[in-house]
Amino acid sequence: MSVKIGIGFGGWPFASQDPDHLWDYTDECERIGIDSLWLSDRIVSDVVSMEAVVALSFIAARTKNLKFGTNVIALPLRNPTVLAKEIATLDFLSGGRSLPAVGLGTGEASEYEACGTLKRQRGGRTDEAIEVMRLLWSGDDVTFHGRYFTLNNVTVQPKPVQAELPPIWIGGRSEFAIRRTAKIGDGWLVSQATPEEVGDGVSRIKAMAAEYGNEIEDDHYGALFSFCIADSYEEARRTAEPYMLRRRADVDYDGFSAFGSADRVRGLIDAYIDAGATKFVARPACPPEMMMEQLHALGADVLPSYH
Repeated sequence: MSVKIGIGFGGWPFASQDPDHLWDYTDECERIGIDSLWLSDRIVSDVVSMEAVVALSFIAARTKNLKFGTNVIALPLRNPTVLAKEIATLDFLSGGRSLPAVGLGTGEASEYEACGTLKRQRGGRTDEAIEVMRLLWSGDDVTFHGRYFTLNNVTVQPKPVQAELPPIWIGGRSEFAIRRTAKIGDGWLVSQATPEEVGDGVSRIKAMAAEYGNEIEDDHYGALFSFCIADSYEEARRTAEPYMLRRRADVDYDGFSAFGSADRVRGLIDAYIDAGATKFVARPACPPEMMMEQLHALGADVLPSYH
């Protein structure tokens, strides 16, 4: 199984709101051989947060080899026919480089309301939306009558160019996310999970997928982790502290992050590989002025071990 390492971030992580920061960063990802670039999805936000599909279209146009994905797109906030069209167009124009990972979105009821839906419907809408998108990608004159979405003889063109359709990975580490992955997912992408939790999740998904009759490839399990490379653990953790994601109360983020030398980053990746994950989204936890430095350190000192 091939190990692939991408890089990702949430809100705008650069020192100023100059788009050239993103273009320079994207160029470097392509140049040093990063597998993929991942953007998170916040439609309603009081911080700068790009609309993921639009931003990925710019990244697609700027690159030739870099794949790109959503980590994760808030599917209940989207119309699946429109989103299927957008992702199919991205896939078509980029030569099959789109990686749509989906999830339920944040816990803020106001965001669902602002997008014309209800938080309590998010699970059912997600399940139906996945079905609708696959139907539109794989055939024409689609008719679908669900609880939330209705299509009558609907066709979307162009189709995605990936032979097996863009794989829809499910994000999340909840019981519902694990079960949804096993039932209808093409893969699992989890964040803020320890290697032990990833191993347990992979085992459970495989067992449940067999019961549901869903085939998930062995190399379709991935993990997002934060990292900061520095001369010492103490320096790296101190640098990363203000830039960590929302924190779990039950596990210190040392359990799913790597601070210090490149050896520590490789050690965490290897532990995830032993647990059954082979696809990774590495998130730099650092000040904006260090984003490029951390990318170069990852490219020079970590990537070569997995080529």
